[in-house]
Amino acid sequence: MFLALLKTMRPRQWLKNGFLFAGLIFDRQLTNPLAFLHTCLGLLLFCLISSAVYIFNDLADIEADRQHPKKRLRPIPAGQITIKTARLAALLFIVVSFPLAFWLSRGFGWIALVYMVVNLAYSLKLKHIPILDVLVLASMYVLRVGAGVELIQVTSFSPWLYIFTTFLALFLGVGKRRAELNLLPNGENNQRPVLSGYTLPFLDQLITIVSGMTLITYSMYTFSADNQPGNHIMMLTIPFVIYGIFRYLYLVQVKHSGEAPEEILLSDHPFQAAIFLWGVTILTIFYLM
Repeated sequence: MFLALLKTMRPRQWLKNGFLFAGLIFDRQLTNPLAFLHTCLGLLLFCLISSAVYIFNDLADIEADRQHPKKRLRPIPAGQITIKTARLAALLFIVVSFPLAFWLSRGFGWIALVYMVVNLAYSLKLKHIPILDVLVLASMYVLRVGAGVELIQVTSFSPWLYIFTTFLALFLGVGKRRAELNLLPNGENNQRPVLSGYTLPFLDQLITIVSGMTLITYSMYTFSADNQPGNHIMMLTIPFVIYGIFRYLYLVQVKHSGEAPEEILLSDHPFQAAIFLWGVTILTIFYLM
């Protein structure tokens, strides 16, 4: 029962909540013990809230999931966990999370609440509306960054990072839709109706736009943010971002993967190396130089 519940909580999806650490790292407060503790607690609460949403989503889509070749193996459609148990677990996560969220920070609590409402709206309706679906997905990443900022006493967090996060999230979302559409047998889209509103050429155009804007906005951050070193050495991190985006495009358009971006993060070694080197370079510039 416990393992089935844990699988239903989708711990791999918790990787996305790592965006809460953006404020801590880029505001140069990673060595601040109190700020670090608050961010870690916020990460835990976001994981519980997002898991509650995943459970509600599985409950709402239980009949459709039973017809899906992969989703039918999830614990709820497969009958490994009862509907009553799943519902009680989701409610418990919410009851525990939100009082603690507002205790940590009122701003963080409100953003967490908006995050949950947007997630539920996406699961129930918005995920079926082309274009709006990827915009809503992108907003969830921006909300995570904003939530992390609310957990610390910000000194010089650049708004360019919000813009960069928006376009990066759109890039991942559009790439995900392209991978899903490309994997459909004979153009069938009954399992995800929103794909009927997309074509591969249209998605490729969107990818071209958002990938370019992702590179531009990150580059603007590296030399225009207030807390950057005066010698613009942060521009040395740009090549890692370029490679990461190119690698992701290669995996989506050539290798036909990307249906689950977190799987790429967990399995693709070149992509992992780019992120690792990017992170090490940022930490070196911000905290050691």
